[in-house]
Amino acid sequence: MSEVVRAVLDDLAEESRELDVLVGELEAADWVRATPAEGWTVAHQIAHLAWTDRAALLAVTDPDAFGTEVEKALAAPDSFVDEAADEGAQLGPAELLAGWRAGRDRLQEALRAAPEGVKFPWFGPPMSVASMATGRLMETWAHGQDVADALGAPRAPTERLRHVVRIGVRARDFSFLVRGIDPPADPFRIELRSPGGELWVYGPEGAEQRVTGDAYAFCLLVTQRAHRADLDVRAEGPDADRWLDLAQAFAGPPGKGRAPAGGGAPDGGGAP
Repeated sequence: MSEVVRAVLDDLAEESRELDVLVGELEAADWVRATPAEGWTVAHQIAHLAWTDRAALLAVTDPDAFGTEVEKALAAPDSFVDEAADEGAQLGPAELLAGWRAGRDRLQEALRAAPEGVKFPWFGPPMSVASMATGRLMETWAHGQDVADALGAPRAPTERLRHVVRIGVRARDFSFLVRGIDPPADPFRIELRSPGGELWVYGPEGAEQRVTGDAYAFCLLVTQRAHRADLDVRAEGPDADRWLDLAQAFAGPPGKGRAPAGGGAPDGGGAP
């Protein structure tokens, strides 16, 4: 295993541990608190992570069986995520926590044991070990954000956000294609301030289409945890501006998105 892959897996484990600390000692009443995702409680958030970890493990260990999960998703693209979360949320907190912990540990073991260069099927494009781990980290962070918001718990941004930024940048074209829009032909320049004060840069320096701002805000944008009107992320150029209305770092169809804090309608993108 390369040092790069090992680092992503280590960061995934740490992101999961941080969320585990947040929910591990919650009272029963806190598990049914509403989160910013419409219709989802804290229990739904953890149940979704547990379900997606199980799906990822199946993709890694039994691709043919995972194909059945893809067929279920294609048969009910607008409801299968909610249905899985609803089912898991019916479990008691202790059982839900135990299942999430065991599932993420099994996925870690399977990814660390996977042959170098292998790719696994997924609901979007096939995933390498690094891509699968990055995707799980992105989802863990995003759903952890919803949990923290519901509990009113402070949550400091970390350098692990570089993984979320990277997947958000790489998913630019997908954000257009999933809505039936041809993606821009030219690359964008993206410059974001990291939590540590560094500048994370993607794309050619001379690109006409540019996105600049705060990395944490960009992560909230591409995981659709906040409306762009409330975030320190700016676009220069019409294509970059359009992207900020559509950006998503996750596979699957777009959903409602989040409304701006001051009121108004969501942009029309994003799933829970």
